[in-house]
Amino acid sequence: MTDHQGNLVTCPEDEGQAPQSEGRRGFLKLAALTGAAASLSTRRALANGDIAYHAMDLPDDRLVDMYRTILRIRWHERTQADQMLANPEYRGYNHFYAGQEAVATGVCAALRNDGPFEQIDLVYSSHRPSGHAIAKGVDIPTMVAEMDFRATGMNGGYAAEMHISDPSVGFIGADGMIGPAPVIASGSAFAFRARGSDQVAVVFAGDGNYAAPHFHSTLNNAKILDLPLIYVCENNLYHQYAHYSYSCPHKDIADAAAAYGIPSRTVDGQDVTQVYNVAKEAVDRARAGGGPSFIEAKTYRYYNHWGAPGAKEGELGAFGYDPLAITSFRPEREVRAWMQRDPVDIARNILVDWGILEEQKALDIEAEVKAEIAAAFEWALSQPLCTPEDGLKHVFAEGTVPARQFG
Repeated sequence: MTDHQGNLVTCPEDEGQAPQSEGRRGFLKLAALTGAAASLSTRRALANGDIAYHAMDLPDDRLVDMYRTILRIRWHERTQADQMLANPEYRGYNHFYAGQEAVATGVCAALRNDGPFEQIDLVYSSHRPSGHAIAKGVDIPTMVAEMDFRATGMNGGYAAEMHISDPSVGFIGADGMIGPAPVIASGSAFAFRARGSDQVAVVFAGDGNYAAPHFHSTLNNAKILDLPLIYVCENNLYHQYAHYSYSCPHKDIADAAAAYGIPSRTVDGQDVTQVYNVAKEAVDRARAGGGPSFIEAKTYRYYNHWGAPGAKEGELGAFGYDPLAITSFRPEREVRAWMQRDPVDIARNILVDWGILEEQKALDIEAEVKAEIAAAFEWALSQPLCTPEDGLKHVFAEGTVPARQFG
C-alpha cells in the first residue's frame, strides 16, 4: 500500500485469516520469504497484513471480469477525453475517473448487482460517476449517449454526466453537489434495516466531502442506527484544486470515521484486489447486521478536476497549468509518480503473476475492450439529440394521483 506521501509500503501476509488458495497464497509467501516482494513493488504491493485476502479465493473468471471492468472504465474516460479535445460537435463533459478505476471495481465486485430491485445492493455517487456506473453494470452505450445529451440515452438526454442513473442495476445516481449523497445513501440503508432486507447501500465520495456537514451527520446516524451503509472515501488528494490538507486535519480521513466507532480501513486504492478484500469484509459485516463501515482508498486522478485542460488527444493524463485552478495545481512530477502505479498495470500483473492469464492474452483483452468502447461511442454519437420540449417530460403528473401519505 502507499503511505501518506504516496510512497509504496509492502506488508507481509497475515496467515490463517481466510480459506487458503495454495497456488496464489504460495506465490506471495515465497515472495515475502525470498525478499522478492521488494522487487515486485514497482508493479504492485502485497495486501495489508491484517486483512483476509479474499481475492485469492475468487474464481479465475471473476478476477478477469474485474480486469475487464477496470479497462472499460479506463477506455471510456480516454475516449471521452479525446472527443472533448478533438470533436467540436461533442457536447459531453466529464469529471474523469481515470486513475481511480480499481476503487469502484473492487467495491462493486463485492456487491449484489443482479436480480430484482428489492434484492440488489444500491450505489450512490457524487462527482466522477462514470467509473462507479460502469463498475455497477450500467449499459455503456446508453450512458455514453446520455452524456452527449442524446434522446436515447439512459435518462433521455437530460441527466448528462452529473445525474446519470440506472436503478435496474442498483446505480441510483450521481449528485453534482458536494455532500448530500451520503445522507441519501443512509436513507436507503435505513429502509433496508426497517424492512429486514440484507441489502447494502454504498456511497462513493471524495476527500472534499469531509468538510461538509453531511459527512459527520451521516456517520453519526449510521453508527447510532447500525445501518448497513458502506462509506467509500476516494481520497485522490485534491478537492477541485486544493490539497485535502487545507480542509482536513487528518492524514487518514478514516480516523474521523473511527472516532464514531465505525470499523474503518485505509487501503491502497490502486490495487483492485486490496480494495475488494476490504469491501468484502464490509459487505459481509453489513449483511450480518454488523452495521456501517468506512473505507478510505488512497488513489489519484490522472486528469484535472473536470474537462480536459492540460490533456492531449491520444495521451493519458493532464499535465501543466489548469486555467480553472483558483488556488493551486498539482506538480507534474506528482502526477507521473502516481501513474507509475497504474491500476490497469497492477491488475494485469496480478493476473499474470497468479498464472490466470498469459501477458499477451491480457493485452488482447485490452484491445477487445478498447474496440467495445469505440463502438459504444460510434453508436451513441449517431443517436438523435433530445429536444427542448422533451424537457417538460416527467415534470407534471397526468391524470389523478391518489393520496398515499400513509400507504
